[in-house]
Amino acid sequence: MPASRNKKNLQVQRSDHTTIWYTVSGPAEGPTLVLIHGWACNRGDFDAVTDHLPANYRVLAIDLAEHGESRSTRDVWTMEEFARDVAAVLEAESVDTAVVAGHSLGGAVAVEVGRLLPDNVSHVVALDSLTYLSLFPAQSQEQTAAMVHMFREDFAAGVRGLVEGGSPAGFDSALKNSYFEKMVAVRQPAGLRSIEGLVHWDMDAALRETKQPITVFAVRAFATQEAIDRYGDRFDIVLVDLGSHHFPVEAPEGTAKLLASVTTE
Repeated sequence: MPASRNKKNLQVQRSDHTTIWYTVSGPAEGPTLVLIHGWACNRGDFDAVTDHLPANYRVLAIDLAEHGESRSTRDVWTMEEFARDVAAVLEAESVDTAVVAGHSLGGAVAVEVGRLLPDNVSHVVALDSLTYLSLFPAQSQEQTAAMVHMFREDFAAGVRGLVEGGSPAGFDSALKNSYFEKMVAVRQPAGLRSIEGLVHWDMDAALRETKQPITVFAVRAFATQEAIDRYGDRFDIVLVDLGSHHFPVEAPEGTAKLLASVTTE
């Protein structure tokens, strides 16, 4: 087992409507890695991952607004606004250069952080994100309406569908239930509004304006050839076999090795 890092829990205030909590560990002069959780999750998903990273890394794990400990009364729940949550932490920590990695929805946020801070973000990493063609690229008006309607009509069923869709055949039912229970309890209205923000996000437009290299670590079971053909020339897609869509929780050591491989390039 790795030695647990010395972690500090801090907060940064964004105007009068948003307080962002984050965890920082590692030496201030070390290479900086920023970790962004997925929708309806929290920065605790990266606790074990952080412990497996090289000791000289400076790691910032962030709770997006209304996730985990962070709180907000704002009305805007777009990927761009979540990126400003992350940017506020980087400013508070005086980060000059960082690799920004995000899981699921956090991958979309990481892209937006790269677009927002082109001089500070050296590499964008997406953990099982960006390659789901029914969720990330801009959808038609009809598709978007159907997704939003599903969550508005029966939020729990929508969450259950996401968990099931991100679980390989025969996957541990207890783990699936634990993910469901955590995600269905996301604070509202932010939970619903942020999933709406994701399905309205124009990923192709964001990618055109994101100049950093992007690496996607995609679960092999869910990565379609169509997605690889569509985006293989825009970002580096690496297929992994570390578990379900939530593999950072299930395989923290393997995830840490993936992140370190990108950070040390």
